Parts: sequence; structure tokens; C-alpha cells
Amino acid sequence: MKIKISTLILMLLAGHIHAQTSQDGLYKNASDNMLLSQSKLTIGGYGEVHYNQTFDKDTRYNGKLDVHRMVMLIGYNFSEKVQFFTEIEYEHVSEVYIEQAFLQYRLNQLIQFRAGLMLIPMGIINEYHEPTTFNGVERPLIDGKIAPTTWREIGFGITGSYLPASLKYQLYLVNGFNGYDGTAKLSGANGFRSGRQKGAESYMSSPNLSGKIEYYGIKGLNIGLSGYFGKTQSTLFDKLDKNDAAAVSQADSSVVGINMIGADARYTLRNWQFRGQLYYAGISQSGIYNQFTGSDLGSSMHGYYVEAAYDLLGSNQEVEAGLIPFIRYEAYNTQSSMEGNLQASKVNEVQAITTGVTWHMTQGAVFKTDLQFVKPASADKYTTTFNAGFGIMF
Repeated sequence: MKIKISTLILMLLAGHIHAQTSQDGLYKNASDNMLLSQSKLTIGGYGEVHYNQTFDKDTRYNGKLDVHRMVMLIGYNFSEKVQFFTEIEYEHVSEVYIEQAFLQYRLNQLIQFRAGLMLIPMGIINEYHEPTTFNGVERPLIDGKIAPTTWREIGFGITGSYLPASLKYQLYLVNGFNGYDGTAKLSGANGFRSGRQKGAESYMSSPNLSGKIEYYGIKGLNIGLSGYFGKTQSTLFDKLDKNDAAAVSQADSSVVGINMIGADARYTLRNWQFRGQLYYAGISQSGIYNQFTGSDLGSSMHGYYVEAAYDLLGSNQEVEAGLIPFIRYEAYNTQSSMEGNLQASKVNEVQAITTGVTWHMTQGAVFKTDLQFVKPASADKYTTTFNAGFGIMF
């Protein structure tokens, strides 16, 4: 599947749905808002409950109901310069994760140092993933495979804003995806998703670099360019004898190089709201990796989506509520190209259309419903799923 120039242009015109903004025009996620709080201790949270029902004229499916996630946010300001932020997440009732946990030293508006467990700044949803900030019950499909939400790793770096140029930046050095720990973690079917280490007894055989720059100088518009560069991690490098040529060769065969770039845009014009996102990942040495591990990882992946929405209540500035019909088209391929003798599977080349309504009952409380039509290139028809749910953020 080739990405047309017209598609890229549409993406650069894409816009933003109900994200919180500050007076300087920056779009804020939960951590940004809590770190800007004037109180010592700040407590918040977000969560969402989902219902998913697949329909098919030939097959019957049970519906799925899930308390997908409930998250507690805690921020603490030790001083005007030193802050701590963490997210404690409960998923599917029984799973507990730490989604973020970092310490920040604020030198000034331009330079802030961070260290700890941090979100990788790729695309939109990985940072702005609270349910009140995006349309659709489920997050976009490409954010489950290529830059998998919520993708976070341990490291350190700097972030800040240069107000005269309306620019915001982030730059981090982190551990990479777990590519091999006795079995292959990366594949055509799951992309990079199973490689997330999530800060849970993470290990590092080589550091990775992640960064993003955003421009917000035009009213209603936010444009981002992000990148991620490095190698996957492998347990075979632990206690490796550097003089053992066979062991070194085996360890080298268990990793791949990743060069990922992302472009995203959000734009609001009166009641109209648009957004779009594009990912491309080049993967070096995938043929050797597949031969060693028995996996089917592609040598490149790509994915994109464009979305348009209209707030039926947006013209009334005194009303905090919003009623937003929307439609999103997305496509991805986790095996855009292959190395060696392996052939790409059409199952991993997917198109999807999601359309529905987002009802912002008040600030911080949302009800969503949509229909999602998904079709792999290997199928002759779309699979239809009805989704409904609510989300909160405070």
C-alpha cells in the first residue's frame, strides 16, 4: 500500500479534538497540567468502561464488557523547580501498571530535565491518551501496532518551550524494545507492541534516542514531528564474552535497528475539528532476525489516519457540553516490505473506517458510541463492530 501525496497533505491539515490548552497555546496532557499546578500535592485520575459487539451475518459473537482502565494521577511540587509525577493504572480490573513516574527539574521555560519512566513522544495518542481527548471508544488501530500506546520506557532527557517561536520540544535517551529474551517479541502480526518493557524490570543492551518538536504558532493548529532511533534489546548480550565470535554473532542476530518517524497535526476551525497522523518505521537486519528467531517481522511498517469532526454545540460558548459526530479513516501495514525469502501476509495490511458520536456531557465526562469497519487485504468484506462506553478525567 503506497502513501499518496494527497493523503499526506490531508494529514497536515488535520486537527485537534477537545484537548486542554493553556494561555501560551500549548496542548496539555495530564502530566503537563499537574506539573503546572500551584499546590504541593495534586491528585487526579481518568478511566473508561467499554462495550464491544462484533456483528456478522454468518457468525454470532458474544459482546465484550470491560472496565478497560482506571488510572490515578499523583503530582507533587517539592519546590518551584523540582516536581514529581506518576500514573498508577489498573487495566481490565486485574492488571496493575505504572504508566509514568518521573522527576523533573525546571531550570526555566526553555530547559527542564526529566528522569524516570516517561512516555515516548511519538504521534498524538501516546501522550494525549485520556478518554476525554479523542474520538472513538477505542484508540486508533495504528497506535496499537506501530507506536503502541501507552509506550513508555525508562531514561532521561530534556523538554521545554521556546515561546518566541511557538515551539515545544522533547529529547530523551531511553532503553529500547525488548526484541529477544529467549523468544522473538516482534512480529508481523503484533508489530512492536509486545516489545514494550513498561519499566518492569527493564534491561538495556543499547540506548535509544527519542524526540519530538511541535509548532503551535497559528491559532487552532498544532503540528508535530517525532522520531525514534536505535536498536532493540536482547538478553544474549548479558555476560557476553566479547572474544567468543560465535556468541557475538548470535547476539547480533537477535536485534534489529529501528528508525521511526512520525508526523501529526490537529486543527480546530470554529466548530470543525480535524486531526491526522502518519508513521513510518524502517527496520534493519529483519531478515537475519527472522532467520534466527523464527519470526516474520517486516523490514518496514507504515500507518496513517485522517479524522474530521463537527461540534454541534460548539457555537454556544456558555455551554461546556459538546456533541460531536466524527469519521476516521485509517490504514496500516506492519509488513510494508520484507527481507529474505519471507512473503508479506495480506492479513497485516489493514484498512478501517470508524464513525460515531462523542457526547461531552460536561468538562471531564464523556459518553462515546461508534461503528467500526475493519478489513484486512486478505478478506473480501469488512468486519463490523459496535462500540460504546464512557470516560472521565479530573
